[in-house]
Amino acid sequence: MRYYMIAGEASGDLHGSNLIKELKKLDEAATIRCWGGDLMEAAGAELVKHYRDLAFMGFLEVVKNLGTILRNLKLCKEDILQYKPDTLILIDYPGFNLRIAEWAKEQGIPVIYYISPQVWAWKENRVKKMKTCIDKMLVILPFEKDYYRDKWNWEVEYVGHPLVEVVEEYQNTEYRIQNTEGGKQEKPIVALLPGSRKQEILKKLPIMLAITKDFPDLQFVVAKAPGQDAAFYDTLLQGYPNVSSVSGKTYTLLLQSKAALVTSGTATLETALFGVPEVVCYKGSAISYQIARRLVKVKYISLVNLIMDKLVVKELIQDALTPDNLRQELNELLHNPARQQQLQTDYAALKELLGKGGHASAKAAASIVKFLKGGA
Repeated sequence: MRYYMIAGEASGDLHGSNLIKELKKLDEAATIRCWGGDLMEAAGAELVKHYRDLAFMGFLEVVKNLGTILRNLKLCKEDILQYKPDTLILIDYPGFNLRIAEWAKEQGIPVIYYISPQVWAWKENRVKKMKTCIDKMLVILPFEKDYYRDKWNWEVEYVGHPLVEVVEEYQNTEYRIQNTEGGKQEKPIVALLPGSRKQEILKKLPIMLAITKDFPDLQFVVAKAPGQDAAFYDTLLQGYPNVSSVSGKTYTLLLQSKAALVTSGTATLETALFGVPEVVCYKGSAISYQIARRLVKVKYISLVNLIMDKLVVKELIQDALTPDNLRQELNELLHNPARQQQLQTDYAALKELLGKGGHASAKAAASIVKFLKGGA
């Protein structure tokens, strides 16, 4: 079969790549064309456009780049029509993908959505349109199945969270790096994960870096985003002798870290699944943040806290994200045994909850193939 897949962010590229691998196991004749990233391309898809050209963060940034977004939508529709896929598989990235879903339904193309938009957090009214233009919805958070069924009378399928299998597979390998620079690493490592988009890195990384000189006995390591140039980070890291960086080795970094400062998003969940104590950091433009405050309805911004429905990891949001607060929280994570023990207990419960769906990528692929062959 001919599959067309669209992912607009690094996490979507990761999950899309694993889905591609599983689809190819079940459908040896599969040909896949995609909008995504290096991982999806390496898994065997023909890459049309990279996600780094698609990601715009915040309300103000979207407005500024509206012309580019509209051109991308037009290009995508034209490419889908030319490719003539048997199905369109959309991975998260709702601002773009829901527009494509509505259009594709009009063209008679079966639409499968893998990883639901977070409509339970904001823009709930999207569900009315989603029900009309999505033929099969595969969700990865355990509460989403009940949410769609009880509130919207829509039966969706829970397949488990794909990050569980990704992290477990990595942990089961015996690969360990000794050092980020080439020699032996003796100081305890604290990971800095400032995000993947340039705008969010510029907002958060300087605040993270500001506290590093207060911890001379630690080695701070920045996880570089795959889509950003090395020179961009070199400028930011000047003058911080106990800060180094890695590129493409975030999981290896987390495997060795004693603690982590993490931007809100998928990375908060990845860090928890590795069992690393973390502080969740969020800071956006003032206008975007004020708009979000009025629209977003959830109690927490990190996936860890949302899934567990309680404050497992500390969230420093907007004005609360200061060097003083960050310094205090890092000290707590490193030196408070009770806090460390409670975190590990909560992390274990989180992992058990997310693993109930089974091997998410394989289950999703089997569901897709069955659906396309006429099954439910």
